[in-house]
Amino acid sequence: MTASAQHSMLPPLTAEERSHSEHLAAHIRAQLLAAGGWLSFEQFMELTLYAPGLGYYSAGSVKLGADGDFITAPEASDLYSRCIARQCAAVLAHTGGEILELGAGSARMAVAVLNELAALRVLPERYAILEVSADLAARQRERVASLPRPLRERVVWLERLPERPLRGVMLANEVADALPCRRFRCEAGGLVELGVGLEDHGNEPAAASQIHFREQAVAADAGLRSAEAEILDSLAEPLAPGYTSELCPRVTPWIAALSACLARGLLLLCDYGLPRRHYYHPQRTSGTLRCHFRHRVHDDPYINVGVQDITAWVDFTRAADAALAAGLEVSGFATQAAFLLGLGIERLVHEAGEVSEHARLAGEARRLMMPEEMGEAIKMMALTRELATPLEGFALQDLRHLL
Repeated sequence: MTASAQHSMLPPLTAEERSHSEHLAAHIRAQLLAAGGWLSFEQFMELTLYAPGLGYYSAGSVKLGADGDFITAPEASDLYSRCIARQCAAVLAHTGGEILELGAGSARMAVAVLNELAALRVLPERYAILEVSADLAARQRERVASLPRPLRERVVWLERLPERPLRGVMLANEVADALPCRRFRCEAGGLVELGVGLEDHGNEPAAASQIHFREQAVAADAGLRSAEAEILDSLAEPLAPGYTSELCPRVTPWIAALSACLARGLLLLCDYGLPRRHYYHPQRTSGTLRCHFRHRVHDDPYINVGVQDITAWVDFTRAADAALAAGLEVSGFATQAAFLLGLGIERLVHEAGEVSEHARLAGEARRLMMPEEMGEAIKMMALTRELATPLEGFALQDLRHLL
């Protein structure tokens, strides 16, 4: 599919979206020119998603749900969050302490988890939410306000990771796939890094509507070449010329920072991703980078800046290596479908009283578990410290041998 064909399939921007995108484009252009005319894709992705007041996650657009750009598992069904709650309950029964959710989206999962834990009579001392988006935090507060007072009073918002290590559970649902990544391409003459340049090439101020970004390759630096060598060591054959993909060095320090915050308990990663050997499969020649705009998926990150999401799947081998280096144990790795089955999602569906409710929940469960939906693409990884209790979510499937 050509880029022009992709663009024609996308809904047009509203006047407000276009204005916002042009403001961010002008900001990125200024940063790009200050850097000499080229930014790494990692820098571009960070500005696009997180530039203060302008980036996709820093501004006020609706991101989740039917009126947003994509739907996460917690938005698809509360069955997902109820299963998460059951895993949390098993851990909290041994560790006590709290739950920390990273990037809570609309807070739908937080509300459903707390309601389920209340029904199970295993509540955390507090439910902390670390949210980088002020707009999302405001929306989260509105939803949390619907909880009964004894539950909503347990919810607090954090601006940074806690300094004091916690006991309990840390939840990272579709967080790692939004970490800015580096992109590369294998060429006959060697590895190149893919970055961003300007089509206008000029130093004169351009009209915001005339700013256009383009992919621009430069020779890979020593860090990227070393990362490629590490990847190649785990593959059965070299990557062919033209092979394009991405890697996310930020996963390692991110997990190290989370590890430093976990005294005892579970860090649960839930994300689109693959083990390294599958991530860099010879047939996956274009990588996993995807953009989401009003429930359309495409692969051009250089348009609609600031009003579309950009993600790349997680290399779970890198995540596992980072966890081990940080002193955590990789205690489970499974598909979302196997995780939910292990925690009794079928039982939750069957408990529905009315026929209409049972049918609705059955449909939601299929969406969560079917391979062509979320069931196989999303993986669950359990990283633990000083936790001996079995994890029911990983009782039916163990894919750790693939890492």
